Amino acid sequence: MRPFSIKTKLGALVVVSVFITTGLLMIAVRTKTEFRFITVFSVIATLLITQFVAHSLTAPLDEMNTVARSISHGDYTRRVRGAGRHDELGDLADTINRMADELEAQEQQRKELVANVSHELRTPIAALRAVLENVVDGVSAADPETMRTALKQTERLGRLVETLLDLSRLDNGVIPLKARRFEVWPYLSGVLKEANMIASHRGGMPSASGRHTRTDVHLHLDVSPPELTAHADVERLHQVVANLIDNAVKHSPQHGRVTVKARRGEGPESLDIEVLDEGPGIPEAERHRVFERFNRGAASTPHGPGSDGGTGLGLAIARWAVDLHGGRIGVAESTRGCRVVVTLPGKPENPS
Repeated sequence: MRPFSIKTKLGALVVVSVFITTGLLMIAVRTKTEFRFITVFSVIATLLITQFVAHSLTAPLDEMNTVARSISHGDYTRRVRGAGRHDELGDLADTINRMADELEAQEQQRKELVANVSHELRTPIAALRAVLENVVDGVSAADPETMRTALKQTERLGRLVETLLDLSRLDNGVIPLKARRFEVWPYLSGVLKEANMIASHRGGMPSASGRHTRTDVHLHLDVSPPELTAHADVERLHQVVANLIDNAVKHSPQHGRVTVKARRGEGPESLDIEVLDEGPGIPEAERHRVFERFNRGAASTPHGPGSDGGTGLGLAIARWAVDLHGGRIGVAESTRGCRVVVTLPGKPENPS
């Protein structure tokens, strides 16, 4: 039993009341005072002490009730005082305050989600509407170039919606993991070639879909040993590597270099992947937030031409895909630029 618990306080109240009554009775016997006066004094003293203790117990409950009612009406800014009390009421106050903190954070995330999704959808929709209005009004002809512009905006919308659906499926746990054994070198080489082809095909058009449009950054692959194999879901791993490359390229200086390293992990057919760039890097205080949704980092402007900052969903997708494998992803120390490390556990060992 803790020394300042409610049970201790109530027990102390009973003991003090008994001592007061006994003391007054002893005084009455020695001074030959009438017992009715002693009884009145004893009752008054006991009531005063009881009132004091009761107030110390009920006042925090009244405040908790008020705060809880405010939270139920959507006001998550109020907090219960007395969370530092060393009794059950202090624990309850601390629990209510933590609950309010979490609800306030979730409400803020919800508002940011709605605002960011609305912003990301509005841009391609406005561009697509402008193109179609020009065609309808006769300002522009429906030639292949105009249609290609409209198609790019439609694709941009589709990629954003697909990314949001991926996040929704990941949250609900409805994406199954289809892991298999594969050769790392040809697989990652294909991912890098695809990233280069997509950037060249877009020809520098800014895209909020989360795919870079720069062709001045060099991609380098380093796999050791060359015959390295791993066990993972190649579709989910593609999302991880592609988004990490996209993020690294966006923040690289002109004619910079992005290196993708792959090494054998500790377990059977496990895999360690590193993506390194030569950009400004990520401050240590921001590293725990880079994998949050719609987080574009603390930089006021993206680095390099053609970098629009993206939707801020790519790294969140990468984190959830790694979590599906039971792996780890994080920003590691680097002497230059940003270094993101991914660890996949590989093939689970058969129970003996």
